[in-house]
Amino acid sequence: MTAWRYPINNLLPHVQHHEQGLIDAITKVVSSGWFVMGPELARFEDSFAGYLGVKHCVGVANGTDAIEIALKATGIKRGDVVATAANAGMYSTSAIEAISATPLYTDVCPNTYCISREQAAAALRRGAKAIIITHLYGLVAPHIREIASLCESAGATLIEDCAQAHGARLDGAYAGTFGDAASFSFYPTKNLGCLGDGGAIISKSPAVASRARQLRQYGWETKYNVTITGGRNSRLDEVQAAVLTHLLPQLKARNERRRKVASYYSQHIQHPAIKLPPVEGENYVAHLYVLQTPHRISLRDHLEKHRIQTEVHYPIPDHKQAECDHSSAISLPDTERLAEEVLSIPCFPEMSLEDASE
Repeated sequence: MTAWRYPINNLLPHVQHHEQGLIDAITKVVSSGWFVMGPELARFEDSFAGYLGVKHCVGVANGTDAIEIALKATGIKRGDVVATAANAGMYSTSAIEAISATPLYTDVCPNTYCISREQAAAALRRGAKAIIITHLYGLVAPHIREIASLCESAGATLIEDCAQAHGARLDGAYAGTFGDAASFSFYPTKNLGCLGDGGAIISKSPAVASRARQLRQYGWETKYNVTITGGRNSRLDEVQAAVLTHLLPQLKARNERRRKVASYYSQHIQHPAIKLPPVEGENYVAHLYVLQTPHRISLRDHLEKHRIQTEVHYPIPDHKQAECDHSSAISLPDTERLAEEVLSIPCFPEMSLEDASE
């Protein structure tokens, strides 16, 4: 196994820096004897909703559950067509299939890696009852406002997948506040990550939030009283909620450090065969710094020789996965080309500009 000089991510310095605060947060939970659906969850839900400027946050077990429950809470059901990009690692596809809806794959803009206004409009014309927009790699989908307007006019649901876009803003509004609901993941490597799995659903709608709260816990209206179908056990536990409450105030500064690393790369990487990602101020929180090159294999080999770890996000489009039995009928040329050319290099808050310069 390679001993990386520069890993794709390194969580240890982050955890060490916050060690005492994390210990205090966990100790508080342990001392309380309340581990699920307690005051720490309520505190984090209120804090995160306040941070985003919305009224409702519903903590769940992970980000994929958040997409699934958001779809159900907004009324998407078995057989409904749900449009999604195919370049984001099967997360939205997994959620769509979990509720027996039908995925409709749409291509993405090759410059932003996100669904565009025109692609969303085409999906709606093809019968999509919902669109999932992934704010990929930390960039707010540039056409999200226009897509929200298209969905509203068509009577379709807009779900935002914000697993890589905590704190990203477009014209002052946070990712997650444009649609009917939004999903967040708090997996440890996320811009706001906990010490395990965790997720949340955001919505401005009290009805959507109420259904999501029921769906995350068996469909209960009150304990053991199931009043809606499709419920499951998906709860953000007290320990992870307390950890997230402690770390949330650091999100803005950590995003800024990510941006500085990304900006340094964009200023200093100059090669005609390498396309750099869009770095657009507060629109981009540098969850990943993703290069694009037709010479990915040789570039990856070169970086590995210098013990610089890289990753491919993502190598197989959803419609090309083995479990997709109708892939031959789907053509997404930009998505497929990106899968052959994208390459992520190290970009995380604890990196120094000296690290980036090497």
